[in-house]
Amino acid sequence: MNNDLVSIITPCYNSADFIRETIDSILAQTYPNWELLITDDCSTDNTVEIVEQYISKDPRIKLFHMDKNSGAGVCRNKSIEAAFGRYIAFCDSDDCWFPEKLEKQLAFMQKQNCALSYSSYMETNEEGVVKGIVVCRSHETLKTMTHIDGIGCLTAIYDTKKVGKVFMPTIRKRQDWGLWLKVLMIDDSAYGLKEPLAWYRVRCNSISRNKFALVKYNVNVYRIILEFSIIKSIFYFGLIFMPNYIMKKLVLKYINK
Repeated sequence: MNNDLVSIITPCYNSADFIRETIDSILAQTYPNWELLITDDCSTDNTVEIVEQYISKDPRIKLFHMDKNSGAGVCRNKSIEAAFGRYIAFCDSDDCWFPEKLEKQLAFMQKQNCALSYSSYMETNEEGVVKGIVVCRSHETLKTMTHIDGIGCLTAIYDTKKVGKVFMPTIRKRQDWGLWLKVLMIDDSAYGLKEPLAWYRVRCNSISRNKFALVKYNVNVYRIILEFSIIKSIFYFGLIFMPNYIMKKLVLKYINK
């Protein structure tokens, strides 16, 4: 396997309770050639102070600041803009990676010769107790990803040598789904490892837990990214996305019995 630089994109906002675990999981990677680009979204707790402690010990960690609170997508784009790596990877400030994530996933990408890869992941509660596994599909295309987002953001890596730097769309939520669609418009194949390589922390106050509140954001992906009409967007959401989403939840519930 080659030794190309990986740029890890981490947005943060009031993440003092969890960001140590996130950074420690990056430091524990068996693949050493990475840079961690953290963009703070005007935190009011001591998140910045914690990150600065790590920066003083490891020059691979870099911190950027937003002038105003702008959301995770804008923060990710600021880090992507500053990235020097061939590979762009994502890990939010309350999630963690398995130690061999980068090593295994980069070897997998080279074997598959793909521009975008992802993996299964474990779900934990706020205390870090494992609650279940989210099993990914082995292959995604623009068509399958139009039906439902099958890629966990904390597991995704894309190759800028194949698709260039691709930025998240400037929508408030579901930017990650929009980004995968944009990448697949350039290279219409993404591949997934069934092995879980990350922990996703389910937060009690996370807006992503309220799927009804996310209806408009899902519809916006169809309208803005795929340029569907409003009628076609609502049709896709109601008759294609939702049945696939319900089926996915039922399957995961069965797996995690």
